[in-house]
Amino acid sequence: MATSSKRPEQVAWVSLILSVVFFGITFLLGRWSDFFAVWAVSWLFLSAVLIWFVLAVQFHTRGLAEQEKLDIGQLTKDKESSAIFQGKGERAALFAVAEHRLQVLEKWFIPIFSGLLALYQLGIGLYLYKTIPGPGDIETKQPLLCAIWMTAIAFVSFLMSRYATGMSAEPKWKPLRAGGSFGLGIAVLCFASAIGLALWQFQLFTVLNIATYVCPILLVVLGAETALNVILDVYRPRLKGQYSRSAFDSRLLGLINEPGGILRSAASAIDYQFGFKVSQTWFYKLLEKWIVTLILFGVVTLYLLSCIVVVNPDEQGIIEHFGNPLNRAGEKRLVGPGLALKWPWPIDIVYKDFTERIMELHIGYVPKIDEKTGEIEREPLLWGQPHYEKEYQLLVAGEQSGVVSDDGAVPVSLLVAAVPVHYRISDLYSFLYNHSDSAKLLETICYRELTRYAASAKVEVDENSETDESLLGAGRALAKQKLKENIQNSADDLGLGVEIVFVGLQGVHPPPQVAKDYQAVVSAIQEKQALILNAIAERNNTLSSVAGTAAEADKLYDLAAKYHQAEEQNDKELAQKLVKELDDAFGRAKGEIFDALRGARSYAFERATLAKATGERFASHLKAYRAAEEIYKHEQILRVLEEVTKDIRTYFVVAEENDNQIFIFDAREKLTPSIYDIGGFEESSEK
Repeated sequence: MATSSKRPEQVAWVSLILSVVFFGITFLLGRWSDFFAVWAVSWLFLSAVLIWFVLAVQFHTRGLAEQEKLDIGQLTKDKESSAIFQGKGERAALFAVAEHRLQVLEKWFIPIFSGLLALYQLGIGLYLYKTIPGPGDIETKQPLLCAIWMTAIAFVSFLMSRYATGMSAEPKWKPLRAGGSFGLGIAVLCFASAIGLALWQFQLFTVLNIATYVCPILLVVLGAETALNVILDVYRPRLKGQYSRSAFDSRLLGLINEPGGILRSAASAIDYQFGFKVSQTWFYKLLEKWIVTLILFGVVTLYLLSCIVVVNPDEQGIIEHFGNPLNRAGEKRLVGPGLALKWPWPIDIVYKDFTERIMELHIGYVPKIDEKTGEIEREPLLWGQPHYEKEYQLLVAGEQSGVVSDDGAVPVSLLVAAVPVHYRISDLYSFLYNHSDSAKLLETICYRELTRYAASAKVEVDENSETDESLLGAGRALAKQKLKENIQNSADDLGLGVEIVFVGLQGVHPPPQVAKDYQAVVSAIQEKQALILNAIAERNNTLSSVAGTAAEADKLYDLAAKYHQAEEQNDKELAQKLVKELDDAFGRAKGEIFDALRGARSYAFERATLAKATGERFASHLKAYRAAEEIYKHEQILRVLEEVTKDIRTYFVVAEENDNQIFIFDAREKLTPSIYDIGGFEESSEK
């Protein structure tokens, strides 16, 4: 028994020295290479240094107490001093100084040290978590050299932890389990960091990034566990002769260090509940014996599942073999929809993306997301109210873009543009490998092209505008087409490997604060354009009614202008030529000119014919007058009377000289004769 604590004490001191060395190596190596994970591991080693120091002091004190017991036992055999040491009261306890120190150490020092260790772990863990650098913030160097060092440290730490854990199977050496569990945790973390550093050389950052976060989180968790154990130890009863587990002996790390202990605890609980020894059954013994093998088998099976690649129907994948997406023939390792096989990770890594799905970019706005359904909320696009979570404003040229104000400011307008852009990945290799973040780059291109187009466009265009580019009104269709072409051309120039399917401009409107003023301006512009268009329509209508078409009217105007110019220049030959051309042009013209010419010709023919007939009639009247003057006069008088009285009923009244008999004659033509007009009536009356 004199040397029972010497061996664990030696293990504790050796582990302490190795932990100090590893702390220095990882600290300096992390600072030199700027790898945060390596530097963070050094603080875990510092925790291990403190734990091994306490364990070394504890076993050293135990060794002194054991030696003291041997010395007291040897002295009691001496007859001369037997009277002194045979007392079993306070006199014997006064000589047990080392035993008293051991009791004070285990009762007070170790719990206090555990509390201080918990504060250290919590403090340094939170500090490390807050100082984790972002991706690309620090330029690192020599990842392979760091990986070699971390592998060596992990290997040595693993050996020492397993040796200490094996020694802790002895009941009196159980405190070594705390150092062994902590050392195994550090060894696993160092080995994971070594793998991450090796993969870093091939631009694979996932493993090391995970290890970077695991170090601070592990320190915080261990600190919280140690603090909780310290509190629970205050209320935990202590039985004499029973091992009291230290507060810094992590139960969580013990699950990794001694997985069989879980089964033993479970078996004890089942034994107590069912009343028979479950731990004596063949299944429990088989499970306790092969538990590590079964776990490793499950891990290996899960690892081998990484050889299977599942590609959905609307996806494509590219397989990287040691970071190279091309095979020996220089062809791309593309994988279509379905199942495919590859080498396990990290030898082969597959990158998948949607190549048949139409994806959308929200340019100029951030849509509102329904918290319940997770879908985009759709609202009516009214100018006087905001529609999205965020809306960005664009500068658009004003209507008087050529005018500069007194203070030198060029008039511009502000518009809120909500432009959804739909695209599809047409070349997965270019999309993944030509740029680090092609989707973000495409979004940047869309913002650039939209801003550039808006700066050269106007709110509305009219006939007098120097450009036909606008974001509202009739120019919207052209703007959508031109934006789509510009974005596609820029994406092709950069080799993004995308196809722009649709560019929408349905959400272009002024800021809600000035919506009414914008509506007034737009209404004025539209009224102006309407007046101009009405004037043009009236002009075309007038010219068409005059000459048949506006083009014919313009030709007649040009010929007339040339004719007047030739008259002013006294160029008779040209004037005669132009007169003929004008006559031909007027002859071919239609519309009111054609009607006027036709009416004039008809009127001229009519007047000439009437004049000729009048002359001929006058000549015949003159001959009749000369032949019988009185008859001609009476005939003309009667003709005039007939003409004048043709619409008047006429009666002729003739009386005798003595008025004995009056004759009334009706000059109106009778359709049917009266009884007086029938012949033979007078003869019959006379008879």
